[in-house]
Amino acid sequence: MRRVITYGTFDLLHYGHINLLRRARALGDYLIVALSTDEFNWNEKKKRCYFSYEERKLLLEAIRYVDLVIPEESWEQKRRDVHLYQADTFVIGDDWTGKFDFLREEGIEVVYLPRTPEISTTQIKQEIAAKDG
Repeated sequence: MRRVITYGTFDLLHYGHINLLRRARALGDYLIVALSTDEFNWNEKKKRCYFSYEERKLLLEAIRYVDLVIPEESWEQKRRDVHLYQADTFVIGDDWTGKFDFLREEGIEVVYLPRTPEISTTQIKQEIAAKDG
């Protein structure tokens, strides 16, 4: 069985997220999603989510491409996770190109997938704020 792992916040779930998850799952038989916790998002990324970790986890678990959701609590856990969950492939959006190449040293295939260009959570939040402003 070929295992794929990806990471993200997945707040305000939209079709760009679904495209990423679908393409990630197509690279293997089992997709693990490491979902950023609320604490990690705030302490490390300085981002507040609209939906809580538990709500975002519930949404991801309802998606047919996702087999397992685990918490992302630190930047450093990726090296550990690929071994713990026996991942063959690490997948993330191409806005991170080159940042996770170190995982290749662990024998992991690293794939940077193109993002869906016309949609992003940041864009959605900005458009909502502009309408309210």
